[in-house]
Amino acid sequence: MHGHDVTADHGRGAGRRPRRPGRTAVLAVVALMAGAVLAGCGNDGSSAASSPAPASASASACPASTSSAAGAGRAGGPPSGQPAGGTTNLVQATTIKKTDNSTSTVIDPAGPAITCDTSAVTTTDDITYSSPTAHGVRTDLKLDIQVPKTSGRKPLVVYVTGGGWVLADRTGNLDQRTYVADQGYVVASVQYRTTTGGATYEDALADVKSAIRYLRANAGTYGIDTGHVFVWGQSAGGYLAAMTGVTSGDRRYDVGDHLDQSSAVQGVVDEFGPADLSRLAADYDQAAKDFNYAAGNSAAQWVYGPGTTRSVAQYTDQVAAADPATHITSATPPFLLMHGTADPLVSPSQTLDLCTALRKKGVDAERVVLTGAGHGDLGVAALTGTSPSAAPSTSPSASAPGSAAQPWSTEKTMSYLTGFLSDHSS
Repeated sequence: MHGHDVTADHGRGAGRRPRRPGRTAVLAVVALMAGAVLAGCGNDGSSAASSPAPASASASACPASTSSAAGAGRAGGPPSGQPAGGTTNLVQATTIKKTDNSTSTVIDPAGPAITCDTSAVTTTDDITYSSPTAHGVRTDLKLDIQVPKTSGRKPLVVYVTGGGWVLADRTGNLDQRTYVADQGYVVASVQYRTTTGGATYEDALADVKSAIRYLRANAGTYGIDTGHVFVWGQSAGGYLAAMTGVTSGDRRYDVGDHLDQSSAVQGVVDEFGPADLSRLAADYDQAAKDFNYAAGNSAAQWVYGPGTTRSVAQYTDQVAAADPATHITSATPPFLLMHGTADPLVSPSQTLDLCTALRKKGVDAERVVLTGAGHGDLGVAALTGTSPSAAPSTSPSASAPGSAAQPWSTEKTMSYLTGFLSDHSS
């Protein structure tokens, strides 16, 4: 279980093909550029079930998200910062302290891009799963769901998008979500409340749990195997996935509808998610630390609530309560944590520290490190509005022009995710 440096042999991604509960995708080398819109690859905006694609789509590029909102799309969104006219104005780290990865599996993520058969998946968008009221305002929370067309009930994967606590665009990361659905999983991407509406992490956590209960209550409609439910998140969504996992079975966060249903999950995939917010910028230069620990920023609002003048720099009781590590029990489900060595927005040590805490409590936890990979596949320039040259350098094999795919969307990288799901779906 404890990892090792396998940069040479590429670890699980090349050593064995993970078991999958559904159809095995046809592989092809397809270049995917961050933010590109690939015509004819799928339906990204309809509330009706998607029309079957032609047979030739069985080896096509996966559909790309069309949203232009900051933090949306393939990266999962930034972890902190405050919105200004719908953007986040992030400060990225210019230096990143090296993390001790001796207990992690280290891979070179280069390789062919994931491919999808969109004709094998039915998509339904804009489903209202909950309508919570807070501060006198009702919010209709939506989810988009992708269901494989094969017969029988299938494991459920609830995807939680990132967005720096200020955005929750469920339409993002369509390529990876479609790929996972194409492997035989029902995939639901959920919206949750953010600091722009006065929400805290407790509200957003309650939303994710509401979505899980809703989907279990409607398992017959969507062909869901309620005994195998997973949560997968990136960036701020990775944080919420982790919190959902460590509070699995803790009914204090179950509020709203379908309270006769369980919000427990059988596994967690946390990709580059924060954990201990007082150490969010622990690996970074002073300018990045100053930004992330600024009083009253979105991370502080996420913990302390709207209008706060406090900072998350100190490990107060409130920051500790928001730390997934403080909720781990012997009942915590298995975790897969993943991080890039060149992530300038969430310190790579965040997933290492959480993985270490999980293992100390006897939880099955694996951490996979992507050499040279950044904060998801959406470029740092798109997240921060800065010049690409300002970002920390990345591995040529992961990001150079002409490479087969962006590091988080290669068949090799995604095989760890689908392998984890398969290992815990039987």
